[in-house]
Amino acid sequence: MTIQRSLLTTALIAAFGVGAPTFAADSHQHAAGEPTKLVLDHGKKWPTDEPLRKNMSEIRAALAAKAVAIHKGTLTPDDYKALGTLVQAHVASIVTECKLEPAADENLHLIVAELSAGADAMQGKAKVAPAAGAVQTVGAVNQYGRYFKHPGWKPMD
Repeated sequence: MTIQRSLLTTALIAAFGVGAPTFAADSHQHAAGEPTKLVLDHGKKWPTDEPLRKNMSEIRAALAAKAVAIHKGTLTPDDYKALGTLVQAHVASIVTECKLEPAADENLHLIVAELSAGADAMQGKAKVAPAAGAVQTVGAVNQYGRYFKHPGWKPMD
C-alpha cells in the first residue's frame, strides 16, 4: 500500500466515521464517491504476501487473547487503548510493507480502513465505545479471512 492510500484511509475514516459499511474508492479507479465493497478475485480469495500474513496473524492473536474479557465486558479502558495501539502499529506495518497487485490492494484497503477505525475507537478517538471498536476490528479480521488467502486462517467468534 502506498502512502497516498494511507492518507486516503485516514481521510475516509474522518469523512465517514467508525463503522461505515462502504468507503469511497480512490479517484484513479472509480468516480468520486462511488461505493466500493469487498469482492473476490473471480470467485477466489486474493493472494497475500508474508508481511500481510504476519501482521494480520498478530492482530488476530492480540484480539483472541482479549476476547473473553471483551465478551464479558471486563476489559479496562487502558487495555482497550493498548489493544488499539497494537492494532494501529500492525496496520502501519501493513501499509508500509505489504506489496499486493492493485486489485488485491484495493480490497485490502477497505479492510485496513475498518481496522484503523476500530483501533481508533478502542483508543477512545471515536464517538463509539471501545468495545464497539473491538467488534469492528474483529469484523475486519474475519472479512480478511473471507477475501484473502491465508493458510490456516480461522475466523473469530
